[in-house]
Amino acid sequence: MKTMMTIAGSDSSGGAGIQADIKTATVLGVFATSAITSITAQNTTGVKAVYDLSPEAVASQMTAIMEDIPPDAVKIGMVSSEKIIKTIADNLKDYEGPVVLDPVMVATSGSPLLKEEAEATLKEVLMPIATLVTPNIPEAERLISKKITTIDEQIEAAKKIAEDYDVAALVKGGHGLGDAVDILYDGEVHRFKKPMLDNPNTHGTGCTLSSAITSHLALGYSPEEAVKLSKEYVFDAIADGLNLGHGHGPINHMVRR
Repeated sequence: MKTMMTIAGSDSSGGAGIQADIKTATVLGVFATSAITSITAQNTTGVKAVYDLSPEAVASQMTAIMEDIPPDAVKIGMVSSEKIIKTIADNLKDYEGPVVLDPVMVATSGSPLLKEEAEATLKEVLMPIATLVTPNIPEAERLISKKITTIDEQIEAAKKIAEDYDVAALVKGGHGLGDAVDILYDGEVHRFKKPMLDNPNTHGTGCTLSSAITSHLALGYSPEEAVKLSKEYVFDAIADGLNLGHGHGPINHMVRR
Protein backbone atom coordinates (compact mmCIF):
# COMPACT_ATOMS: atom_id res chain seq x y z
CA MET A 1 0.00 0.00 0.00
CA LYS A 2 1.21 3.50 -0.82
CA THR A 3 1.75 5.88 2.08
CA MET A 4 1.67 9.61 2.72
CA MET A 5 2.71 11.67 5.73
CA THR A 6 0.81 14.78 6.69
CA ILE A 7 2.56 17.42 8.80
CA ALA A 8 -0.14 19.77 10.03
CA GLY A 9 -2.30 21.01 12.86
CA SER A 10 -5.11 19.10 14.53
CA ASP A 11 -8.67 20.37 14.03
CA SER A 12 -10.87 19.41 16.98
CA SER A 13 -13.98 19.73 14.81
CA GLY A 14 -12.67 17.13 12.35
CA GLY A 15 -13.23 19.13 9.19
CA ALA A 16 -9.73 20.34 8.40
CA GLY A 17 -6.10 19.72 9.32
CA ILE A 18 -4.76 16.32 10.29
CA GLN A 19 -8.24 14.85 10.59
CA ALA A 20 -9.25 15.90 7.07
CA ASP A 21 -5.93 14.69 5.67
CA ILE A 22 -6.24 11.22 7.18
CA LYS A 23 -9.88 10.85 6.10
CA THR A 24 -9.01 11.93 2.57
CA ALA A 25 -6.02 9.64 2.18
CA THR A 26 -7.97 6.69 3.57
CA VAL A 27 -10.89 7.19 1.18
CA LEU A 28 -8.44 7.43 -1.74
CA GLY A 29 -6.70 4.20 -0.77
CA VAL A 30 -3.50 5.58 0.73
CA PHE A 31 -2.20 4.83 4.24
CA ALA A 32 -1.74 8.10 6.15
CA THR A 33 0.77 8.82 8.88
CA SER A 34 0.98 12.14 10.69
CA ALA A 35 3.18 14.58 12.53
CA ILE A 36 1.07 17.07 14.47
CA THR A 37 2.43 20.62 14.64
CA SER A 38 -0.31 22.33 16.64
CA ILE A 39 -3.48 21.50 18.50
CA THR A 40 -6.35 23.84 17.75
CA ALA A 41 -9.54 24.27 19.73
CA GLN A 42 -12.01 25.08 16.98
CA ASN A 43 -15.41 24.37 15.57
CA THR A 44 -17.39 25.52 12.53
CA THR A 45 -17.71 29.06 13.93
CA GLY A 46 -14.01 29.73 14.35
CA VAL A 47 -10.69 28.97 16.01
CA LYS A 48 -10.85 29.41 19.79
CA ALA A 49 -7.23 28.64 20.65
CA VAL A 50 -3.99 27.35 19.11
CA TYR A 51 -1.42 25.39 21.10
CA ASP A 52 1.85 24.80 19.25
CA LEU A 53 3.79 21.65 19.98
CA SER A 54 7.50 21.98 20.65
CA PRO A 55 9.90 21.67 17.73
CA GLU A 56 11.31 18.58 19.46
CA ALA A 57 7.87 16.94 19.52
CA VAL A 58 7.41 17.61 15.80
CA ALA A 59 10.89 16.34 14.97
CA SER A 60 10.47 13.13 16.99
CA GLN A 61 7.18 12.34 15.22
CA MET A 62 8.77 12.84 11.81
CA THR A 63 11.82 10.77 12.70
CA ALA A 64 9.69 7.90 13.98
CA ILE A 65 7.69 7.83 10.75
CA MET A 66 10.63 8.22 8.39
CA GLU A 67 12.63 5.39 9.93
CA ASP A 68 9.75 2.90 9.92
CA ILE A 69 7.05 3.82 7.35
CA PRO A 70 8.81 6.16 4.90
CA PRO A 71 6.15 8.07 2.95
CA ASP A 72 5.71 8.00 -0.80
CA ALA A 73 4.64 11.66 -0.58
CA VAL A 74 4.51 14.37 2.10
CA LYS A 75 1.95 17.10 2.72
CA ILE A 76 2.74 20.14 4.86
CA GLY A 77 -0.21 22.08 6.19
CA MET A 78 -0.59 24.37 9.20
CA VAL A 79 2.76 25.42 10.65
CA SER A 80 2.23 28.46 12.82
CA SER A 81 5.69 29.11 14.29
CA GLU A 82 9.11 29.94 12.90
CA LYS A 83 10.87 27.24 14.94
CA ILE A 84 8.51 24.50 13.74
CA ILE A 85 8.97 25.59 10.12
CA LYS A 86 12.75 25.30 10.44
CA THR A 87 12.41 21.93 12.17
CA ILE A 88 10.28 20.52 9.35
CA ALA A 89 12.67 21.78 6.69
CA ASP A 90 15.63 20.28 8.52
CA ASN A 91 13.94 16.89 8.84
CA LEU A 92 12.98 16.82 5.16
CA LYS A 93 16.34 17.93 3.78
CA ASP A 94 17.22 14.41 2.61
CA TYR A 95 13.73 13.40 1.53
CA GLU A 96 13.52 12.77 -2.22
CA GLY A 97 9.78 12.19 -2.73
CA PRO A 98 7.15 14.79 -3.68
CA VAL A 99 6.32 17.44 -1.07
CA VAL A 100 3.03 19.35 -1.27
CA LEU A 101 2.96 22.59 0.71
CA ASP A 102 -0.40 24.12 1.55
CA PRO A 103 0.58 27.56 2.91
CA VAL A 104 -2.24 27.75 5.45
CA MET A 105 -2.46 31.34 6.65
CA VAL A 106 -6.14 31.91 7.49
CA ALA A 107 -8.98 29.53 8.35
CA THR A 108 -12.22 29.48 6.33
CA SER A 109 -13.82 31.31 9.26
CA GLY A 110 -11.28 34.14 8.88
CA SER A 111 -9.19 33.23 11.93
CA PRO A 112 -5.42 33.68 11.44
CA LEU A 113 -3.40 30.45 11.63
CA LEU A 114 0.11 31.62 10.68
CA LYS A 115 1.99 33.98 12.98
CA GLU A 116 3.12 37.11 11.15
CA GLU A 117 6.79 36.61 11.97
CA ALA A 118 6.63 33.03 10.65
CA GLU A 119 5.40 34.03 7.19
CA ALA A 120 8.83 35.14 5.98
CA THR A 121 10.39 31.91 7.27
CA LEU A 122 7.79 29.85 5.43
CA LYS A 123 8.70 31.66 2.20
CA GLU A 124 12.44 31.37 2.75
CA VAL A 125 12.70 27.86 4.22
CA LEU A 126 9.70 25.71 3.25
CA MET A 127 8.80 26.98 -0.22
CA PRO A 128 12.17 25.95 -1.73
CA ILE A 129 11.84 22.31 -0.58
CA ALA A 130 8.30 21.91 -1.93
CA THR A 131 7.45 20.14 -5.17
CA LEU A 132 4.03 21.80 -5.39
CA VAL A 133 2.47 24.68 -3.45
CA THR A 134 -1.31 25.19 -3.25
CA PRO A 135 -2.21 28.74 -2.15
CA ASN A 136 -5.73 30.11 -2.48
CA ILE A 137 -6.24 33.62 -3.86
CA PRO A 138 -5.66 35.48 -0.54
CA GLU A 139 -2.59 33.38 0.22
CA ALA A 140 -1.21 33.87 -3.29
CA GLU A 141 -1.68 37.64 -2.90
CA ARG A 142 0.49 37.51 0.21
CA LEU A 143 3.13 35.42 -1.54
CA ILE A 144 3.46 37.86 -4.45
CA SER A 145 2.45 41.06 -2.57
CA LYS A 146 -0.12 41.93 -5.23
CA LYS A 147 -3.90 41.82 -5.58
CA ILE A 148 -5.48 39.17 -7.82
CA THR A 149 -8.81 40.19 -9.35
CA THR A 150 -8.93 38.34 -12.70
CA ILE A 151 -8.13 34.92 -14.10
CA ASP A 152 -5.23 36.42 -16.06
CA GLU A 153 -3.78 37.81 -12.82
CA GLN A 154 -4.28 34.39 -11.24
CA ILE A 155 -2.25 32.83 -14.05
CA GLU A 156 0.49 35.43 -13.65
CA ALA A 157 0.53 34.78 -9.89
CA ALA A 158 0.98 31.04 -10.44
CA LYS A 159 3.85 31.73 -12.86
CA LYS A 160 5.55 34.17 -10.49
CA ILE A 161 5.29 31.84 -7.49
CA ALA A 162 6.62 28.94 -9.58
CA GLU A 163 9.53 30.97 -10.92
CA ASP A 164 10.38 32.72 -7.63
CA TYR A 165 10.49 29.49 -5.62
CA ASP A 166 11.32 26.89 -8.29
CA VAL A 167 8.17 24.86 -7.62
CA ALA A 168 4.96 23.92 -9.39
CA ALA A 169 2.24 26.32 -8.22
CA LEU A 170 -1.49 25.71 -7.98
CA VAL A 171 -3.36 28.95 -7.33
CA LYS A 172 -6.84 27.96 -6.25
CA GLY A 173 -9.90 29.94 -7.32
CA GLY A 174 -13.26 30.12 -5.61
CA HIS A 175 -12.64 33.45 -3.88
CA GLY A 176 -14.81 35.87 -5.82
CA LEU A 177 -13.59 35.34 -9.39
CA GLY A 178 -16.74 33.57 -10.63
CA ASP A 179 -16.44 29.85 -11.34
CA ALA A 180 -13.98 27.86 -9.23
CA VAL A 181 -11.00 27.94 -11.60
CA ASP A 182 -7.71 26.56 -10.31
CA ILE A 183 -4.52 27.39 -12.19
CA LEU A 184 -1.57 25.01 -12.15
CA TYR A 185 1.73 26.24 -13.53
CA ASP A 186 4.51 23.65 -13.89
CA GLY A 187 6.21 25.16 -16.91
CA GLU A 188 2.86 25.09 -18.68
CA VAL A 189 -0.51 26.56 -17.71
CA HIS A 190 -3.24 24.08 -16.80
CA ARG A 191 -6.80 25.20 -15.98
CA PHE A 192 -9.21 23.20 -13.85
CA LYS A 193 -12.74 24.57 -13.83
CA LYS A 194 -15.79 23.64 -11.80
CA PRO A 195 -18.99 25.64 -11.21
CA MET A 196 -19.35 27.38 -7.88
CA LEU A 197 -21.67 25.43 -5.59
CA ASP A 198 -24.29 27.15 -3.46
CA ASN A 199 -23.06 25.62 -0.23
CA PRO A 200 -21.57 27.65 2.66
CA ASN A 201 -20.17 24.50 4.24
CA THR A 202 -16.65 24.49 2.86
CA HIS A 203 -14.56 24.14 6.02
CA GLY A 204 -11.40 22.21 5.26
CA THR A 205 -11.54 22.36 1.47
CA GLY A 206 -7.94 23.57 1.15
CA CYS A 207 -6.60 20.89 3.50
CA THR A 208 -8.64 18.25 1.71
CA LEU A 209 -7.49 19.28 -1.76
CA SER A 210 -3.81 19.34 -0.82
CA SER A 211 -3.99 15.98 0.96
CA ALA A 212 -5.88 14.49 -2.00
CA ILE A 213 -3.15 15.77 -4.35
CA THR A 214 -0.50 14.30 -2.06
CA SER A 215 -2.33 10.97 -2.01
CA HIS A 216 -2.58 10.89 -5.80
CA LEU A 217 1.11 11.75 -6.12
CA ALA A 218 1.89 8.88 -3.75
CA LEU A 219 -0.15 6.63 -6.05
CA GLY A 220 2.08 7.63 -8.98
CA TYR A 221 -0.04 10.20 -10.80
CA SER A 222 1.56 13.23 -12.46
CA PRO A 223 0.97 16.63 -10.83
CA GLU A 224 -1.55 17.55 -13.54
CA GLU A 225 -3.45 14.29 -13.12
CA ALA A 226 -3.28 14.53 -9.32
CA VAL A 227 -4.78 18.02 -9.33
CA LYS A 228 -7.55 17.03 -11.77
CA LEU A 229 -8.60 13.98 -9.77
CA SER A 230 -8.35 15.82 -6.46
CA LYS A 231 -10.46 18.75 -7.62
CA GLU A 232 -13.17 16.32 -8.74
CA TYR A 233 -13.10 14.61 -5.34
CA VAL A 234 -13.40 17.91 -3.44
CA PHE A 235 -16.20 19.07 -5.75
CA ASP A 236 -18.14 15.88 -4.99
CA ALA A 237 -17.49 16.28 -1.25
CA ILE A 238 -18.91 19.82 -1.29
CA ALA A 239 -21.81 18.90 -3.59
CA ASP A 240 -22.88 16.14 -1.18
CA GLY A 241 -24.37 18.88 1.00
CA LEU A 242 -23.27 17.75 4.45
CA ASN A 243 -24.58 20.21 7.05
CA LEU A 244 -22.96 20.08 10.49
CA GLY A 245 -22.49 22.83 13.06
CA HIS A 246 -23.63 26.44 13.24
CA GLY A 247 -20.99 28.09 11.05
CA HIS A 248 -18.96 27.05 8.01
CA GLY A 249 -19.49 23.30 8.26
CA PRO A 250 -17.20 20.58 6.90
CA ILE A 251 -17.43 18.86 3.54
CA ASN A 252 -18.15 15.13 3.33
CA HIS A 253 -14.79 13.39 3.04
CA MET A 254 -16.54 10.01 2.94
CA VAL A 255 -18.53 10.87 -0.20
CA ARG A 256 -16.78 8.06 -2.09
CA ARG A 257 -16.69 5.41 0.61
